[in-house]
Amino acid sequence: MQDKMLEQAMANPTNLGEMPDADAVGTVGSADCGDMVRLWLKYRDEDGRRVIDKASFQSFGCQTAIAVASVATEMIRGKTREEVMAMSAQDLSAPLGALPPMKIHCGQMVEGALKAALQGGSAPGNGEASAASPIQVAPSLADALREAGKTTGKLRIVLEPPSSTAP
Repeated sequence: MQDKMLEQAMANPTNLGEMPDADAVGTVGSADCGDMVRLWLKYRDEDGRRVIDKASFQSFGCQTAIAVASVATEMIRGKTREEVMAMSAQDLSAPLGALPPMKIHCGQMVEGALKAALQGGSAPGNGEASAASPIQVAPSLADALREAGKTTGKLRIVLEPPSSTAP
């Protein structure tokens, strides 16, 4: 059953893409090795608590990182910052089942991007940045990778067409 969940999350990730009106953004990874994850968060007020309304992500890395990010963006919806900060990489990837040892870093990257977003400056729930906590608009993940490639000369991005085989 969990293998099917992993396959489904890899084949049809949810919440994929940039969120222009995000309250917080977090990025983790290395352009040198090519694995990077960026997460966007949007908050709302619910019963006097500030909770995550929606989350989205971009990932340059393996399909497992995409699957974990997809599942994690669903899991954190409706949770407070404190509740999400208490979650580990294992918690975030749990619905997918135990990850192979060589894929544990995928969950850790998603956890790192999420915690980077939660620890950074974020705007009030109304979507407007305050002077005390301005939102800095970061370049897209693709832009960051392109820029890193210019300085290191070691980066090559190859876009592959979607798989034509259905599960």
